[in-house]
Amino acid sequence: MVMNEVVLFGVGSFAQVAHVYLSRDSTYQVVAFTVHEDYIQETSLMGLPVTPFETMCESHPPGSHAMFVAIGYSRRNRARSAIYYECKNKGYELISYVNSKAVLWDEVPMGDNCFIFENNVIQPFARIGSNVIIWSGNHIGHHSVIGNHCFIASHAVISGNCTIEDGCFIGVNATLRDGIRVARNSLIGAGALILHDTVEGAVYKGPETLPCELEE
Repeated sequence: MVMNEVVLFGVGSFAQVAHVYLSRDSTYQVVAFTVHEDYIQETSLMGLPVTPFETMCESHPPGSHAMFVAIGYSRRNRARSAIYYECKNKGYELISYVNSKAVLWDEVPMGDNCFIFENNVIQPFARIGSNVIIWSGNHIGHHSVIGNHCFIASHAVISGNCTIEDGCFIGVNATLRDGIRVARNSLIGAGALILHDTVEGAVYKGPETLPCELEE
């Protein structure tokens, strides 16, 4: 059963932006925000209630409400990943959203809790995992695979036949040569040019492809 009433996990800027996009460019109706009770500072946001996550099953039960985890790349996507599994363990359906101004050739296989912003071009035979955020204006080349729990910022170029493994962050204006494998938990900085496979958990800054010391 597809549920149209959606609760957004998060009260930060991404959650507020997601509310606007879902309200104006989808059939979903955002009915509330939620975070863990210790993090609630205001009981309403954008005219909607902010509900403790601990009591969500009573106030907005999973049988009649879906959710979207609207958290960015905090702790290299680990924060969003943890909440993703908390929501699934409570029995919630997690929606995915594709902006009407994104260009997808055919039906791109995609998991749940994905958010695809406008002006993305996703070419044929690309595949996208679960809990993936693709901000505005990226190029995802043909036959490329994006794993779970990834975040791709704006204007990145991911050439054809690339593989981005789970938990990666791709920064603004980064460029990946065709056939590259980005290893798990890699952090590709803004403007980085990646010409070779990356090392798991490493950080790549600027135009160089050499890994830097990992920063928590």
